[in-house]
Amino acid sequence: MTSTARYKDKDARRGPVLQRQVVAFLSALIVGSSLHYRKIVQNEWYGFPDEWFPSVSATIGDRYPERSIFMIFIAITSGPRFALVGLWYLLTAKPGRTLPKAIAISGLVRTLTCGGWTYITSTDDHDWHDILMISYLVFTIPWTAGCIALSPPNAKAIKYRKYLAGGFFGTLVPLVYFFIQHKVHRVPGAYTTYAFFEWSLILLDVGFDAVTALDFDTFEVVVRDVKGATKGANTSSVPTAVLEKVKDKATAGIFSAGFRLGDALDIAADVYHGFVFWSILTSLGVVVWYFPLWHMGISGFEVLVMTTVAPAILGIKSVRFKILKNQRLTHLLSLTGLAAYLIEDPICRLFAVGFGVWMSCLGWAATLYSDSAQPARLETRVLAWVIGLLMSSVAKFAWHTNNPIWPIMHAANGGWNGTGLILAVLAVLRFTRRAPLQGGKPVEDKSGSALLSAFGIGGLFFGLHSLLSDTSTMILWVWDGYPIRGPVSNVHAWYTIAAMTAGVVVGVSRPALARTWTAYGVGCVGAAVLTLYHQWFGYYGALTLAAYLMAISIPLISSAAKKSPATTFGLGFLIYNFLVLFHVWVVAYAFVPGGPLVREHTDWVMITMMLLIGAGVFGLVSQRAKSAHKIADRRPVNTSHRKYHLAALGILNILFLCANFLRFPTNDYKPYHAEDRVFTAGIWTIHFSLDNDMWSSEYRMRDLIKEMEIDVIGLLESDLQRIIMGNRDTTQFLAEDLGMYVDYGPGPNKHTWGAALLSKFPILNSTHHLLPSPVGELAPAIHATLDVYGTPVDVFVFHSGQEEDPEDRRLQSEYLAKLMGSSPRPSILLSYLVTDPLKGNYNTYVSDVSGMHDVDATDDDRWCEYILFKGLRRTGYARVSRSTITDTELQVAKFHVPASEEERARTWTVPKELRDRRVQEDEVPAGWRFPGLFRGEGVRGHAYHVFNEPRYYNF
Repeated sequence: MTSTARYKDKDARRGPVLQRQVVAFLSALIVGSSLHYRKIVQNEWYGFPDEWFPSVSATIGDRYPERSIFMIFIAITSGPRFALVGLWYLLTAKPGRTLPKAIAISGLVRTLTCGGWTYITSTDDHDWHDILMISYLVFTIPWTAGCIALSPPNAKAIKYRKYLAGGFFGTLVPLVYFFIQHKVHRVPGAYTTYAFFEWSLILLDVGFDAVTALDFDTFEVVVRDVKGATKGANTSSVPTAVLEKVKDKATAGIFSAGFRLGDALDIAADVYHGFVFWSILTSLGVVVWYFPLWHMGISGFEVLVMTTVAPAILGIKSVRFKILKNQRLTHLLSLTGLAAYLIEDPICRLFAVGFGVWMSCLGWAATLYSDSAQPARLETRVLAWVIGLLMSSVAKFAWHTNNPIWPIMHAANGGWNGTGLILAVLAVLRFTRRAPLQGGKPVEDKSGSALLSAFGIGGLFFGLHSLLSDTSTMILWVWDGYPIRGPVSNVHAWYTIAAMTAGVVVGVSRPALARTWTAYGVGCVGAAVLTLYHQWFGYYGALTLAAYLMAISIPLISSAAKKSPATTFGLGFLIYNFLVLFHVWVVAYAFVPGGPLVREHTDWVMITMMLLIGAGVFGLVSQRAKSAHKIADRRPVNTSHRKYHLAALGILNILFLCANFLRFPTNDYKPYHAEDRVFTAGIWTIHFSLDNDMWSSEYRMRDLIKEMEIDVIGLLESDLQRIIMGNRDTTQFLAEDLGMYVDYGPGPNKHTWGAALLSKFPILNSTHHLLPSPVGELAPAIHATLDVYGTPVDVFVFHSGQEEDPEDRRLQSEYLAKLMGSSPRPSILLSYLVTDPLKGNYNTYVSDVSGMHDVDATDDDRWCEYILFKGLRRTGYARVSRSTITDTELQVAKFHVPASEEERARTWTVPKELRDRRVQEDEVPAGWRFPGLFRGEGVRGHAYHVFNEPRYYNF
């Protein structure tokens, strides 16, 4: 005799969890609004009526009794939530499949973290509440994807899941946007809008889990006291095979095959090897740039940029045969570009990187060409190459725009070179474990034009490298100063990653759409908007262009792989090289013959890039139009690899968002000596953040700036957002690590070498100037107004023209003198003037027109760096040796900000002889003194020099 309990009432199963969770949240909302409305809508910046709807966190965690009511109801739902995870595992588990176990674990962790952020509120512990909330969202991604992948063949349930999951993750974008508007920009009412999206997430999340009831219609749980089993009642009259086809259609066939660890490792190795390719390629420009930088002109080493044309030698049959048969060796040799960090000598390191680039381009071209015989295998290679770029951008964001495996990185400045190299070797061994598909007599697609493909590859790779190899590049194109009216690199960069991800998905799932003239037209519009406009509108163009470049890369590279690699990739990379030089010459026209013909024509570069891509699209369209050659358009027969690539995209997005959370601005900016109303200002020419030994110098710069207790600093030669500088941004790391506001200055599309401002004080307003430069390179300037202890103080950061262009420097001195003279506020100039003290243009900068005074007119040893001031009480001046960081010293000055109107008025009229009276260090307050760390021999090669000690002034 047996006793059996069956649970079959689907209505009873469908409701309780959903109802109790909804009741938990809504009851807290009703009670909280009734008893503490004004308190729960109040946030750190605003209250009622600016904010009039409470957030979830404020509703469930701030007040009694709504907090207790919520916790009681949510506790009741905990059992059913765990049961849901367990029952879903029982429903989907099959022998030999590991995916159901993985999804069950993610569901379990997701449920535990849900309990964490609901019971540990932001009032209890803000950090842990955020950590658990983010963990919940992170584990929701595999849970959501897994539920869709493992869903029984129920088209209705799959449809609802897709809609609800799309709504959930789509809601995250405006959610983050309005949170930033509230937290960073302090926009009134933004938190109320954020709250609506937050509540929507709750409903969408609960709704997604509730859909499970549709799958449980045919599921029966039986409890017996003897051994027995049941498969449930299958009430459907539709054959299982038909239902499986319906499921495949609903999921686009991506989840039709099971999860295989070996396949997942293959895709992981492919993507990582793609990341290594982009890491080596993007490092070449940096190590080449080091040499003309130190030679102040053409060095001869620039010829190594041509190492990318290596695929051209595949036109030689004997060479092609050997390379195709020895792809593993070729790819292993390419890792020389990663191992280059072990070489101390800059010249040898450069040649190691050049050799790595040569072998990498050669190996990838050969692999793509070889695998073009099998569409699915070719698609995995192309996706690895493209997603590898996205991974490179993610890594650079996490390392503040430096790639951790570049040869300019090592352990001392945050590099992970050793780890990256070991993983690269393992990835190559896995990447090349399959035998080549084509050898001595490969089959080429003769239907399309190899020349047009080469044009397309050249334009495409330049666009991917110059615009998408770092998430902050296009953001800085549209940056135009304070107040902030556009995207910010450390807050909004994920939008670029999201656009790139969307482009990959479109390119692989809808290649026919990506290669249409309509899509090309949209991409051209995006390029034009990015080039011509600033702020958010310009960035919308950037996102459009990012999505298009990633989408078109799939069909364009796939088509090129089917033709002669010597033409498509050899010639393609040659065209890419000329574009790289073109986009350098628009700024560095003074260094190259004929340079003035292209000066300041980034628009020409963008037009050329899009025309080349258009040639590639024309080749694709023409090829498709020939009915005899439709093989080029055939979809891969096996698409099982796509789910792993989608997983890779999802993981990379998650990692980016985690890094984004860690880099989110803290708004904790404290000057060093606020109690004394003193601030230290400095000027430093940082030589593009490469030190004398070709290492990235951000860490060493950070240490000196921090130990010198600098509150405001101007950085010159700071624009690194070009291929030759690695598309970097030193100011991001310095600002976040030192707790400073940052104005990047004129962006990379303004054709200057860069000027940036870092400040411990809020930047109220800033404008960017390009000073008259009829002959030489453009001279950048920043005019910013800071809130210094409640007093508006103007700061000018300026880089003058070169010594060879005296007329430029004369015009610039007149322009800047008038600009400084137009300010009625206390002001300082942090500058690079290229003039002798007391001579020539010096007397224009220091004049009645500008109203500015020299920080120390007796210092006759200067030529480039100067600090000028007016309306402030100068208390000290010092010069600090650079060590091997750069070629220019750090100059600093201390200023006291008057506290009263009477004292402020007196600073404008004090006689020169009194203003310049020097005193001993012990005659000034302790808070006014420079750090004693750098006296004598100093530390790490930094010491007070020229005067051998700081100078102090008092009146």
